[in-house]
Amino acid sequence: MFSHVMIGTNDLDRAKAFYDTLLGTLGVAPAFVDGHRIFYRTSGGVFSVTRPINGEPATAANGSTLGFAATSPEQCDAWHAAGLAAGGTNCEGPPGVREGSVGKLYLAYLRDPDGHKLCVLHRM
Repeated sequence: MFSHVMIGTNDLDRAKAFYDTLLGTLGVAPAFVDGHRIFYRTSGGVFSVTRPINGEPATAANGSTLGFAATSPEQCDAWHAAGLAAGGTNCEGPPGVREGSVGKLYLAYLRDPDGHKLCVLHRM
């Protein structure tokens, strides 16, 4: 359904350091830098972070969550710990199992240094 996801940042170097660390826990290679953007390319799609091309400050979208797939609860925990160590902040409580209409999920949530809400999910 999606070819790529792009979010904004006000500090590309900080964003690259954060996401290289965070996504590295999921086996994603460090970003490719293209001027005012960074790209993470995988067989599942592309994630990108950019300075806004209109010159206005980047802001986090209210009500939005960007989700990443994990292969295990341990990988979720590693993602969460790496994100905190790289400058992210905890949100939505500690990592753990949540049950709902789609079954049991192991989830962890963070906000990146620009305030974007992130989630990593493992379907149990």
